[in-house]
Amino acid sequence: MKYDLYVITDEAIAGGLPHAEIARRAIAGGADVIQLRDKVCGCPELNRIGWTLREITRKTGTLFIVNDRLDVALACDADGVHLGQDDIRVGVARQIAPPGFIIGVSVGTVDEAVIAEQEGADYLALSPVFSTASKNNAGTGRGLGVLQEIRRNVSVPVIAIGGINRDNVRDVIAAGADGVAVISVVVGSPDITAAVRELRKLVTDSREKMRS
Repeated sequence: MKYDLYVITDEAIAGGLPHAEIARRAIAGGADVIQLRDKVCGCPELNRIGWTLREITRKTGTLFIVNDRLDVALACDADGVHLGQDDIRVGVARQIAPPGFIIGVSVGTVDEAVIAEQEGADYLALSPVFSTASKNNAGTGRGLGVLQEIRRNVSVPVIAIGGINRDNVRDVIAAGADGVAVISVVVGSPDITAAVRELRKLVTDSREKMRS
């Protein structure tokens, strides 16, 4: 699976732009993954939005992940779910989910990362790498040192999230991240497609520089 640029939808940060339109614009810019994140919608509405995003992402071959809600992810045939430390455990989710279903987990320490991998996580997201206002109660940024340590101690992909922007994305990739997950820098931009395209190029260029 490719996780280079992982875009998380947020209607509030997008100034009221619907999740579906955020997804369309992000995909047009080259997003590899779209995550539906909404802490306000009730289940019926979230299911409706989920099905709309499923249709959009299926046409373009883009991975579709639902934040927190395993029930919604399964109901709308998403490719996977992203779980926090306070959500259902990975092992339990794995028993419920069908074969091939992707389970990602937010982690903040090396120990949490190792445990999540042992329980069956397909990818990990260090959250937050840098301090951010996009996620309430995200806590203090963990820093690139923790990112490097996690990368050394697990074999599954590691994504960086939290405070990622044009100025630090190169450092994040150099520290070992397999991709970056973004909200504000893209969703809060007046031109989501252009913002995604620019970040994707920075990720690609940084990776090529490391190989040379």
